[in-house]
Amino acid sequence: MKNKSLISITDYSKENYLRIIELAAEFEKSPVQNLLNGKVIACLFFEPSTRTRLSFESAINRLGGRVIGFADSGTSSVQKGESLKDTIMTVAKYCDLIIMRHPVEGSARYASEVAKVPVINAGDGANQHPTQCLLDLYSIQKTQGKLNNLNICMIGDLKYGRTVHSLLMAMSYFNPTFHFISPELLKMPDEYKLYLENLGIKYFEHEEFTGFISEADIIYVTRVQKERFSDPIEYEKVKNAYILKNNMLEKTKSNMRILHPLPRVNEIHTDVDENAKAYYFIQALNGVYVRQAIITSILGLK
Repeated sequence: MKNKSLISITDYSKENYLRIIELAAEFEKSPVQNLLNGKVIACLFFEPSTRTRLSFESAINRLGGRVIGFADSGTSSVQKGESLKDTIMTVAKYCDLIIMRHPVEGSARYASEVAKVPVINAGDGANQHPTQCLLDLYSIQKTQGKLNNLNICMIGDLKYGRTVHSLLMAMSYFNPTFHFISPELLKMPDEYKLYLENLGIKYFEHEEFTGFISEADIIYVTRVQKERFSDPIEYEKVKNAYILKNNMLEKTKSNMRILHPLPRVNEIHTDVDENAKAYYFIQALNGVYVRQAIITSILGLK
C-alpha cells in the first residue's frame, strides 16, 4: 500500500482490507501518536463535507501532521478558471499526500495520474468513496465480530449512493446476501448487480422494507441526495420514500446494527437514536481510526 493512491475500493485486496481493519483497531486504542511529524497533507474539498473532511483532519492532527487545503472551491483559484490538472500539480509540490473530494466522477483517478504524490479519493460524484467503505467494514467487523456470511439490507438511494456502491464491491469478498430496498427511480445500477451475478452472490430487490429487515445483520440506510438530481420534481417524488422508525425495529436481530454514512435528513427518525441498534454516530467516529490507518499505510509509516 506504500505510496499507492486509493481511488477505488478495488485498488485494495481483501488482505489490504483486513490489514486496515487491524491497524484501525490499534489506532482506536492509541489514537494520539507522532507518526506524521514533519508531514504536510492537503485536503482539497471541491464539494461540501462535514464528517469526511473533519475526520481526516482529526486523524492527521492526532498523528502530529499539518493540514493545508480548502473546504470550499470558491476560495481557491478554481473560481478564476484554473483547471483541475493545474490545481493538483501545484498543490502536489506543497505536500506529501492529497485527499480530494470532487463532484465529477473520475476526477480522483485523473488527479492520481497527474500528481507526483499519492491521492486519496474522498468521494467523486456518484462513483466511489473508498475510505467510507473501509470504515464501514471496520464498523461491521466490530459489531458483528465477523465479515463473512452476513445479511445486509441497503435502503434508500442506491442509484447515486457512492457509499453503497463501494461497500457492495468490498463485501463481495465475504459471501454476503444483499437486500436492495429502494424506489424504482433509485434502484441499484445494473452494472453492480451484474458484478454480483458474475461472482455468484445473492441479492434481492424490493420496494418495501417491512418483512425483510427482521433477518438483517446490518441495515445500511442512505439519504436521497438532492444534489444528484437535475430535476427537482423527480427529487420531490422520492425524498420521503423510506423513513426508518424505532417501532419497526422490535423484531430485528439483537445483534443487528444500523449504519448510515451521514448526513441524515429524515430517512432515520430521531426516535431511533436512543436505540442500542443505532450505530451511525459511532460509525462516524470509527472514520478517524480507519483514516489514520489508511494515511500511515500509504506513507509507509505502518
